[in-house]
Amino acid sequence: MRSFDYRKYKNYRWDNEITNYLSLIHEYKGKQDLYLRQKPVELEKLLEVAKVQSVESSNRIEGIVTTDTRIGQLVKEKTMPRTRDEREIAGYRDVLNTIHESNEFIPVRGNIILQLHRDLMQYADTGNGGRYKITQNYLKETQEDGTEFIRFTPVPPYETEACIDSICENYNLAIDEQIVDPLLIIPVFLHDFLCIHPFNDGNGRMSRLLTLLLLYRSGYVIGKYISIEKHIEKTKNNYYDALETASSGWHEEKEDPTAFIKYMLGVILACYREFESRVEIIGGTVIVEETPTGKKRSVTIKSSAKDIVRAAVDSKIGKFTKREIVNICPSISEKSVELGLKNLQEEGYIKKYGTGRSTFYSKVQ
Repeated sequence: MRSFDYRKYKNYRWDNEITNYLSLIHEYKGKQDLYLRQKPVELEKLLEVAKVQSVESSNRIEGIVTTDTRIGQLVKEKTMPRTRDEREIAGYRDVLNTIHESNEFIPVRGNIILQLHRDLMQYADTGNGGRYKITQNYLKETQEDGTEFIRFTPVPPYETEACIDSICENYNLAIDEQIVDPLLIIPVFLHDFLCIHPFNDGNGRMSRLLTLLLLYRSGYVIGKYISIEKHIEKTKNNYYDALETASSGWHEEKEDPTAFIKYMLGVILACYREFESRVEIIGGTVIVEETPTGKKRSVTIKSSAKDIVRAAVDSKIGKFTKREIVNICPSISEKSVELGLKNLQEEGYIKKYGTGRSTFYSKVQ
């Protein structure tokens, strides 16, 4: 069995791209901490949207889907799952809620990962929930002609439990000793988890849930308000390419995790940037005015629904749908978004294309 030692990255020489990522993420984290104190109501609305997007995107990456309406109802627990896919979705929802609500009380240990997997698979009929794989699994790729080839062979079943316990132990040592930035160790842990591929089903979804858990426990709570899973889905080809590059030589302990670290840091940074943009849209305009006594104070001027929709439209490039604008503007109702889009259309600011579910908009050039 291969060994794992995350403390070795203490003396690793990271390139400028990674150090720049770290610097920017730390800066954005400081801003988010300020927003969390100043705008709790607005951020609660962002959380609701992000939860739906996270459940939808993480499952859709694995080909597990249902309608937009059903996703919303399932996440809000207003309906019971009807199909196998919806049962899988309900399991992800439950574990996501657990991590959101209790992450500081969830240690990173093998038995905890098993329990999270048990809950992920609790509505499925496979009987594999909470159990490590009992047969060898393979990461396969399908070529254009339909033929498959093995891209990577994970560890065999008899090594799985020991490997998971080892990455958990080494992760905790590195974090407790504070010798390496958590933003570097988290992607390494996730990459090792995916190379071990400990379960016969649910490895990808578990890795994304663990991403949130590890980030939250290190103080990076961006995934609560902006869906990390959605950003991974949007760039999933890059995700798989980075995984494959970083996996070369993994069994021989000669792998270079840089490609996957860069990918994950890029996703996290993109989420922070989207977060700041969303907060600016829903939070109103802040101006500094002088009081009669000569002191200065910050005053927030609440934006109208139309202004909020306009700001959301301005944040989009190319075509966009009403649903996309609704998700950007959780502080106003869907009807207000519809009215705002109608007003902007009448002004000639945007143009509407198509009808029904095929409707989309774009800004007038």
